[in-house]
Amino acid sequence: MPAKHGITPDDLVKMVRVGAPVVSPDGEWVAYTVSRIDAKEDKNGSQLWMVSWDGKQDVQLTFGKDGVGEPQWSPDGRWLAFTTGREAEGPNAAKGEQVWVLDRRGGEAQQLTNVKQELEGYKWSPDSRTLLLTLQERDEPLEDKGKPATPKPIVIDRYHYKEDRVGFLTDKQPHLYLFDIATKKLSKLTNGPVDGAGSFGEEGGEWSPDGTKVAFTSNQSKPDPDRSANPDVFVVEARAGAAPKQLTTFAGTDSGPLVWSRDSTVIVYRQGTAPHYSIYDLRQMAMVPAAGGEPKLLAPKLDAWVGAPVLAPGGRAVLTAVPQDRDEWVGEISLNGGGNVARLTPGSGSASGINQAGGHVALLWSTDAAPAEIYALEGDKLRKLTGHNDAWLATVEVAPTENIEAKTKDGSEVHGLLTMPVGYVAGTKAPMILFIHGGPTAQDQHGFDVSRQMFAGHGYAVLQVNYRGSTGRGQAYSMAISADWGDKEVIDLMALTDAAVATGKIDEDKMGVGGWSYGGILTDYTIASTTRFKAASSGAGMGNLLGFYGIDQYILQYQDELGAPWKNLDLYVKLSYPFLHADRIKTPTLFMGGDKDFNVPVEGGEQMYQALRAVGTPAELIVYPGQFHGFTRPSFIKQRYESWFGWYDKYVRGITPKPVEKKAEEKKEAE
Repeated sequence: MPAKHGITPDDLVKMVRVGAPVVSPDGEWVAYTVSRIDAKEDKNGSQLWMVSWDGKQDVQLTFGKDGVGEPQWSPDGRWLAFTTGREAEGPNAAKGEQVWVLDRRGGEAQQLTNVKQELEGYKWSPDSRTLLLTLQERDEPLEDKGKPATPKPIVIDRYHYKEDRVGFLTDKQPHLYLFDIATKKLSKLTNGPVDGAGSFGEEGGEWSPDGTKVAFTSNQSKPDPDRSANPDVFVVEARAGAAPKQLTTFAGTDSGPLVWSRDSTVIVYRQGTAPHYSIYDLRQMAMVPAAGGEPKLLAPKLDAWVGAPVLAPGGRAVLTAVPQDRDEWVGEISLNGGGNVARLTPGSGSASGINQAGGHVALLWSTDAAPAEIYALEGDKLRKLTGHNDAWLATVEVAPTENIEAKTKDGSEVHGLLTMPVGYVAGTKAPMILFIHGGPTAQDQHGFDVSRQMFAGHGYAVLQVNYRGSTGRGQAYSMAISADWGDKEVIDLMALTDAAVATGKIDEDKMGVGGWSYGGILTDYTIASTTRFKAASSGAGMGNLLGFYGIDQYILQYQDELGAPWKNLDLYVKLSYPFLHADRIKTPTLFMGGDKDFNVPVEGGEQMYQALRAVGTPAELIVYPGQFHGFTRPSFIKQRYESWFGWYDKYVRGITPKPVEKKAEEKKEAE
């Protein structure tokens, strides 16, 4: 048997990504998706699988070239639906993403919907006769084979006018429709406005268990919903043209996904804690009577974010994922108002994708040593149902990850994770990469982290820091950096770097720093604050806040957290210190970004790259064509790792990169 190896970029095509578990109404099967890299097509492809509750049968259901997603069982258990952009036959077959179904008794998949709008989501009615569709009118109609027609100029008059992956935002918004399965008739559910300045959308529709009503969320703030992050919960009778009733009035975020109580009298949702600060907003589980009345927090003393609510078996509680101090566990929150929260999943790991039906609960569970697979949750016990990555894991060596903590110079406490390189020998000192998570409202946690393992497999220790601003440590910890970016975070990063060096395992003369998104932004702040790192990589970052106003998707954060530049110029200048003091930066830095990124546009990296080149600091810029904030093209993801390794090897470890061997066809062209 070949010796195990540390994980490399070549292993990306061998890893399987398991997701979207949904339990059948009788509780006997769990449908889910399996995503793999198609190296030849240079894309990811997802197929539909299902596993029996006893774990003895695991069956692939779809095999087409076009990917599938959003599996849902019909409540009567006969159909398994999914979404796909595959083309159906026939003159009336609509193009683009549609809902398809598989008959549980067998046979080929059939196209169910035939809508011309963009499909944003769907839900089965309790009697399995109607679909609740979330649809948005297309800016451009699709031609044959799903290709867009010749484009027209984009006319924009919205305050919030761009968004990553979506593009420029017009006045078209998502709305709820009823689709009669027998007649194929499509009718709009609500009678609110559809288009025009100040129009609003409707999202996250959920049927009441008795089938008479639909709950949804919508931001209908006046005079312009774009100027406030203030969605509320609404309810409407399940008939075309009905008038919705607003149930919540909190001045901040009331968000889904929504869950009904079994008797259709109560709706569970997530309520924010403070208006105007949605990026740091701790979401608390709440419920509101469907007939109207005062909302109530279910666990007001839980100082932690909560994930999507899922009605627990028995209907007396909701289940949710709770990210807290480097773990993400399943919590059970009672609906009786007592505020009780029980932790169900034991040990360290990461829970997501919780789903329940037929008295059974399934979820995705990941550990430091293994990617997410489907597990059954039985009481407080986890039982593994799938093992798509087991064979691959038997060929690789996974580096262990341990907790690390420190006190900062300003008296705070910072927590993080330290992973030593594969093959680390006790008593030696390893080179280290401080790899900074994005967000900032996220956390590094126990669970399989392919980036962490890639660096460890390449010979680096990896330090990950949950700096102030991160989730997992409560509301105050996250809010600590509001309007004060690049200050407390850098203090925290340096404190845990010192703690890592103090273990005696890290070579202080061979350290690099890097990150993506807010991790890239913090990389820029860090290298403008210290010269202790030998190399840096700033991905999808920026160091010139003043120059970013109006070119990214965060106009509400600028407005609510920082104010307008012409009213608060000193603050913008202060927060732009990496760019305005680029002459301080001596760290060789690699900048990266996708040219379609509207989240943190590549201009942020371009400005910093140009500034460092101007002052004579070694810098390189890599722009990835057609990529958004999160990359999707597998070859670019692989190349990004290889570029990181080459950059850090050169400047941190003093290793000269080997020349890349040209492929045969490239040699022929050169000749």
